[in-house]
Amino acid sequence: MSGNGPGAASEPVELRPPDDGVRIRRALPRDVPGIDALVADYAVDRILLPKELVGYYEDIQEFFVAEDVVSRQIVGCGALHVMWHDLAEIRTLAVTPLRKGRGIGARLVRGLLERARELGLSRVFCLTFEVAFFKREGFHEIESTPVTPDVYAELLRSHDDGVAEFLDLARVKPNTLGNTRMLIEL
Repeated sequence: MSGNGPGAASEPVELRPPDDGVRIRRALPRDVPGIDALVADYAVDRILLPKELVGYYEDIQEFFVAEDVVSRQIVGCGALHVMWHDLAEIRTLAVTPLRKGRGIGARLVRGLLERARELGLSRVFCLTFEVAFFKREGFHEIESTPVTPDVYAELLRSHDDGVAEFLDLARVKPNTLGNTRMLIEL
């Protein structure tokens, strides 16, 4: 799939907002309360798992946000978590319900994929309920963990729950029920 499909072209991360008044940018520490509030809306239905605030601050460099340029409100977010030399995961992708269906999530994913390319990664994984959305962005469903046994053994050493979900470990099964494993090759 390299070079093919949506998001394959090297598009710069948006520096100016399109006509909808929403700008996609890298997150800043000041965005954490907005990210937390947005994730809390999805955590009610266990679509996303909330983090402690300290976790968002620690991981802020992984996040992109969608910001309303007038109100400065965070209306979307997503993170790219590097897992191995060639692999990352898109996590915590959310758009405020009032703005869903307007392309904000797709723009966030494209920004995260561009960041993955900048980092020299060749594959991006996600665990999602939104299969059709990610298929439109070029992802395809996978059955197993797409790493070699030696990389799997190394990843087992991670204390990150997202990595445990990627590895499909029993201790995180309740968090992953109903989710689909998807991958895109850049």
